[in-house]
Amino acid sequence: MDSSSSGRGAAPREVALVIDGAAELATSLGRTPRRGAELGAIEVLRAPLVAIDAGRIVAVGPRESLRAQFVGREELDARGGTLVPGFVDAHTHPVFATTREDEFELRTRGATYVEIAAAGGGIVSTVRGVRAASQGDLEQALELHLARFLEHGTTTVEAKSGYGLSVADELKCLRAIAAVRQRSALDIAPTFLGAHDYPLEHRGDKPVYVAQVRDQMLPAVAAEGLAEYCDVFAESIAFSLADARSILERARGLGLGLRLHVDQLTPLGGAELAAELGAASADHLEHVSARGIERLRDSGVVAVLCPLVPLYLRQDSEAPARRMIDAGVAIALSTDFNPGSCYLPSMPEVASWAALRYRMSAAECLTAATLNAACSVGRGELTGTLEAGKRADVLVLDVPNHRHLVYELGRNPVRTVVAGGRIVWTRHYTPPACDERRAARDHV
Repeated sequence: MDSSSSGRGAAPREVALVIDGAAELATSLGRTPRRGAELGAIEVLRAPLVAIDAGRIVAVGPRESLRAQFVGREELDARGGTLVPGFVDAHTHPVFATTREDEFELRTRGATYVEIAAAGGGIVSTVRGVRAASQGDLEQALELHLARFLEHGTTTVEAKSGYGLSVADELKCLRAIAAVRQRSALDIAPTFLGAHDYPLEHRGDKPVYVAQVRDQMLPAVAAEGLAEYCDVFAESIAFSLADARSILERARGLGLGLRLHVDQLTPLGGAELAAELGAASADHLEHVSARGIERLRDSGVVAVLCPLVPLYLRQDSEAPARRMIDAGVAIALSTDFNPGSCYLPSMPEVASWAALRYRMSAAECLTAATLNAACSVGRGELTGTLEAGKRADVLVLDVPNHRHLVYELGRNPVRTVVAGGRIVWTRHYTPPACDERRAARDHV
């Protein structure tokens, strides 16, 4: 991993930032999704050093071989922590104006997601808040949500619209994302999700709304360059596979990448559709079929899994992650941050839950939350690993090794966030660096 061009004995090269003092560095390598046994094949360095300049990683390697070669205009002491790539959250719905804790309470009393939606709650309740909000209101709310992502180590986030469900309101949501994107420390991949649900005014004429998404919303979104991807919620209570295909084929013709919410509530066959269309991702997959798994593997579509959603919705079915990994499907992890089915901005919590419920190793979780997620949003060449030439998205974790990341629940392990080569967030209180390491060293 040592990619320095400086020779031994030469004067040290001055760079913008040097990160030193870590106990461990853990990262996947490469620019394409890892699958099968490769998912857990990460590089682990003891006593590493990272040199950063012009927003990019210049060198990564053992401290003993790099310390004399680089001097930083700014030096970051990792104080015995662990360095990992910034997390990539590949499925989020962060543009909303109101929360839905009342529905959470209803679910604790036995109400289901489908029952709440049928009674006028769910997505359409958030739509009411978004339609009443100004673009400025949505920008302010989005900035708050992104700040919470950042403090939990997310440096790249896919951000969907989908709570406007009209031409004007979907454009308002995407314009809010575009405005905040210009000033955010996070890299944002915007996604148009006009086909998230049917608005109340079109519940009786669903084909009219499908045509509106396909023939009015999509051309307007593409004309303004407001989205990189188009997503559709293909489900028995949402859009049929035929309607999803119609919308996504139009999106592809307009130059957008494709994503799908599929097989979340029923085995509809959405994974097969994602594979047929060559989508960037197929997301959720709690009810994916054996044939769907095969098609995802053969097509190379990344399966973006949301392990906390079934818990949040009190559902028994979980995505068969272990089976998909063993079959050779590329797996990514995400929060599915949204006001209704997973109000959670923490990728460390997602990684822990994936280890506990999906039986994924710490290394597999790390790859799924970084490189594979980056590939699913078209950024595998840019970020997701700690390698020379990649954008310098680096986390200093307040843990002694990468396995501790999934082992510990209930505490944010992120101490410092470097995004695009800049220190953009630091926890104000840092506990003594040696205690955790000494405990780990002395434990038998």
